[in-house]
Amino acid sequence: MTVQSPIVEFKSVTKSYGDSPLVLDGIDFTAEAGEFISLIGPSGCGKSTLLRLIADLSPVTSGSLNIAGRTAEAKASELAFVFQEPTLLPWQTVAHNVELPQKLRDMPAKERATSRDRALQLVHLEDRGDAYPRQLSGGQKMRVSIARALTLDPKILLLDEPFGALDEMTRERLNEELLSIRHQQSWTAFFVTHSVAEAVFLSNRIFIMSANPGKIAHEIKIDLPHPRTSDTRFSRPYQALVAEVSKLLRSVEESRS
Repeated sequence: MTVQSPIVEFKSVTKSYGDSPLVLDGIDFTAEAGEFISLIGPSGCGKSTLLRLIADLSPVTSGSLNIAGRTAEAKASELAFVFQEPTLLPWQTVAHNVELPQKLRDMPAKERATSRDRALQLVHLEDRGDAYPRQLSGGQKMRVSIARALTLDPKILLLDEPFGALDEMTRERLNEELLSIRHQQSWTAFFVTHSVAEAVFLSNRIFIMSANPGKIAHEIKIDLPHPRTSDTRFSRPYQALVAEVSKLLRSVEESRS
């Protein structure tokens, strides 16, 4: 049997900007294909910086970072980023916003349309292609942003607090939809959040990061069964994990003071 290499591998990675203090220090972990890893921790602990390193938007200062053994050019074609703000073009329809990454890569119109329609169906917006961003709710705008990322058929999806500005009910609904999409597409996810409940619901592993400099202070494995639904949140195993992770996060934050 062939043993697959990790899709992401950090070895003793540090990151600083110029002469400034280290933002990240001693980051060591591997991620296998199909994992969902959430990053939580105090503000300024380097969660978003870690995503930027994976996306090759910023170089490591020391150590090594391997993305499935790919070159930088190949990595770029296999990654997609979803940010907290949907950043939709207000003068373009939903359909044109979703197609934009493929258009920038000069993909044929027929291919773009097929991929666009499939992505909109995955996020339950197949009937909103002709709408404009101003006609959408906050949750719908984020669905468009996710659909846009999915048209790239990524192997790795990076999500930086995508649901942070949404109300709790919308966030929970989008959490469920995101897991449903992942089980259909099997990408690897790195998800930044400040919500312990969200991290436990989505993940199979959680990294709790400490700050100054940013390090992985704790790693928690989440063994909740799939599919995870709204009922999962009322289960004792889920609630016990939320309590455990919250306690560890609190200890990390208290150690700063």
